[in-house]
Amino acid sequence: MTRPYSDDLRERVLSSVWSGEAIRGVAGQFGVSPSFVSKLGSRYQRTGSMAPDPQGGDHRSERIEAHADWLLDRVEETPDITLAELCAELNVRGLETAPSTVWRFFDRHGLTIKKRQRMQANRTGQM
Repeated sequence: MTRPYSDDLRERVLSSVWSGEAIRGVAGQFGVSPSFVSKLGSRYQRTGSMAPDPQGGDHRSERIEAHADWLLDRVEETPDITLAELCAELNVRGLETAPSTVWRFFDRHGLTIKKRQRMQANRTGQM
């Protein structure tokens, strides 16, 4: 992911726009896109700040974390439950989710759901 432009560059771009220069001219002068110059001006007028928004981070795990106690209890009472079965039960509870979301939940909580094979392992010793 790219980094946001520095505050120094943002200040220089805004001061050039305020002095009356054209957006495309300012963009060419500082090596940024005209879209950035336009959006920066709009953002400053709207919020009074030229600072960039935070980047990255988790935006959606709070939905599944709301069901954390239920999920952890469910796995404790039925240790051999599959991720697909948990997804189906979460859908009944009103949370549509994918198995990968449930897996990331358990990964964050340091749990693994591993299944043992139902058949005997092959013999590895001498016959």
